[in-house]
Amino acid sequence: MTICLLALSFQAMAQKVSQMVEEIEPKVIEWRRDFHQNPELSNREFETSKKVAAFLEGLGMEVQAGIANTGVIGVLKGGKPGPVVALRADMDGLPVTERVDLPFASKVKSEYNGIESGVMHACGHDTHMAMLMGAAEILTKMKKDLKGTVKFVFQPAEEGVPPGEEGGAEMMVKEGALKNPDAEVIFGLHIDAQTDVGQLTYKPMGTLAAAQRFVIKVHGKQAHGSSPWEGVDPIVISAQIINGLQSLISRDTELTKEAAVISVGLIRGGVRNNIIPEEVEMMGTIRTLDYDMQKKLNDMMKFRVQSIAESYGGTAEIEIAKGIPITYNDPELTAKMVPTLERSAGKENVAQINAITGAEDFSFYQKEIPGLFFFVGGKPLDVKVEDTASHHTPDFYIDESGMKVGVTSLVNLTLDYMGVKTK
Repeated sequence: MTICLLALSFQAMAQKVSQMVEEIEPKVIEWRRDFHQNPELSNREFETSKKVAAFLEGLGMEVQAGIANTGVIGVLKGGKPGPVVALRADMDGLPVTERVDLPFASKVKSEYNGIESGVMHACGHDTHMAMLMGAAEILTKMKKDLKGTVKFVFQPAEEGVPPGEEGGAEMMVKEGALKNPDAEVIFGLHIDAQTDVGQLTYKPMGTLAAAQRFVIKVHGKQAHGSSPWEGVDPIVISAQIINGLQSLISRDTELTKEAAVISVGLIRGGVRNNIIPEEVEMMGTIRTLDYDMQKKLNDMMKFRVQSIAESYGGTAEIEIAKGIPITYNDPELTAKMVPTLERSAGKENVAQINAITGAEDFSFYQKEIPGLFFFVGGKPLDVKVEDTASHHTPDFYIDESGMKVGVTSLVNLTLDYMGVKTK
């Protein structure tokens, strides 16, 4: 009899959550469209944070603003004792000019690294905020039944701060985002434009790669372009360095163990077609899913860059930033919460995936407490994967109907974790 009553109670709660998500969906879509039309770059989320803070205050929460520059945290204390569960969403847009034909498309322009650009939520952070706001409103309505406390963490600068600035999840942690009250676990999600609406995906342990930024400066000797033998050409040296870096991946990295990537994203040097310059600068990214592999690659890069430059009569130095850690889903927490994901989307709509070489600074929270980061499908069902635009591009598009399962998951993860901890 007791088991039957518990099952009925569990089913009733699930139905209640489902109904509340259906009711709030129009609001979630409205919030998302407002954020999408008014994006702000990393560490510049001034108006966005004001909207979020006002919303959380309107729900009657304790609100902390100005964390890590523009971060906002809302604290919801439940009616019963229990653990502190943190839920996180990121807020920043990207320097991308939108091409999608939407009535709420972004027309915002700004400057990034000295270059004028459009600004767009080209990675779905607008949907992350809207989904977390939906979860916040639902959980507030269930406040008296909550067995614990929820921290709603709205984080700026996930995409990285401008040079010389500090921000993002690392700064949020440093400024106490997980403290007072102390969070026991943290859950986060990311919309995925290449996964069908209604689906959830996850991976235990290493999920997204560590990301490091590197800068290489190659020094040669300036000369007339007609007589290169009178100088040392840093452009030629740079070309050889780029090839050398790629052979580190293809020939010196054990790719059957984990994936790794080195990409040069910027190269600049010279002012005229007939002048061999004195210096060339390159910038790029390193992606690794294993810390031993990361150290090995870093060491080999430093040796190879200097050796190649010297072999051509030049010099070079390389700086490799500490970067973002591996996004690591605690295996015990993941195993415990997968049934919740399956109940939120349907077991047939939840799948385990391979690691991704993209990066997420959600990893800084996971270095402090156990965390689970998962993906929410945002691809229209009638569109083929190969026809979708990837994240960080002008044509990035999300089917808003996918946000329902995201809201449902955040609510259910909170309730189920609290229930597990208080049995």
